[in-house]
Amino acid sequence: MRIGVIGAAGRIGRMRVQTILENPKTSLAAVMDVNEAAAAALAPGAPSFSDAARFFDVPMDAVAISTPPHVREALCREAYARGLHVLTEKPLAHTLEASRNIVAAAAAAGKVLAGGFNMRYYPAFAYVKDIVGSGQLGEIDHVRVYGGHNGLANFGQEWQYKAPQSGGGAMWDVGIHMTDMARHVMGDITRVYGVLSERVWKIPGSEDNAMAIFHAPDGVAATYHATWTDWKGYSSVIEVYGSRGMVRGAYAPMDSLLITMAHPGGKSRTVHNRYLDVKVNEKLKSWTHTAVKSFAAELEDFLDLVTDGSGGRIADQDAALRAIEVAVAVRESSKTGQAVTLAPLGSAVAPSPSESAAPASLDSSAA
Repeated sequence: MRIGVIGAAGRIGRMRVQTILENPKTSLAAVMDVNEAAAAALAPGAPSFSDAARFFDVPMDAVAISTPPHVREALCREAYARGLHVLTEKPLAHTLEASRNIVAAAAAAGKVLAGGFNMRYYPAFAYVKDIVGSGQLGEIDHVRVYGGHNGLANFGQEWQYKAPQSGGGAMWDVGIHMTDMARHVMGDITRVYGVLSERVWKIPGSEDNAMAIFHAPDGVAATYHATWTDWKGYSSVIEVYGSRGMVRGAYAPMDSLLITMAHPGGKSRTVHNRYLDVKVNEKLKSWTHTAVKSFAAELEDFLDLVTDGSGGRIADQDAALRAIEVAVAVRESSKTGQAVTLAPLGSAVAPSPSESAAPASLDSSAA
């Protein structure tokens, strides 16, 4: 598969280029970046561009888009107009309207849209998903998710944290990975109640903290917290509790815990995975070693999604869109004090005319 990369000189784009070059099933068709020279240096032999029209004129089958979210809609729509498949970073776009437009363009073109939720491939989180799927926990009762870090010092560019370019704050940053992980293990999120605040960094539209309760269609609930005020540093955690035990996945450091029992309150068995290989490699080579491996696995699933629709763990267009809908719903719920019901995925995703009021597919109801 011939894949082009837009935003190739950025931190994530460079890793995307690396995984395409290393995969025998893919070739790097072209690279594009505002810093064309830096992109060209990463991809000897592949044409490089700073102009989108010239980039899209190169024959290719798919494009990986690693740009700021506020410019993704136009790039995705052009890719679909050219008959290409798309793998794009999270969040899908900086607004709900733009996100819906991208999904509609993919549907009209009959091409794949995949969201870059690479944390699904981190060993501890993959372990949680697999344990839940195995049935070892019995009947699932509830889920806890947390994602956070200590704020603005972690960002290299203003667009990464300032709305409207970023889309929002903690929920659109590390928190959106955990929104996706919650949905990944719950099956879907169709009701949201939440509160958010901007009291610390005081950036309008970019929340410091968001706390919420998510409901799945079967009634399973998740408690959720995304934050830019975790003064200890970076941390992401998901815990799933069932009638016969619990499973926990965390990063960083990478760690997972499984406790199972034959019946509620019975004698427990514990499995603790410490992932020493991951910790050693990150100590010697930095966190990017883990990220690159996750991007490589995600690329493999993208190829499968395109060729036969299987896709493994990859986040499809529904996952990419629902993460945006949830973030918008938490802000709406915080504003109104009411829960927000999300329309089931697979229903109409026509562009909404305005986001000045509650989005068309988000129906506020009493908490």
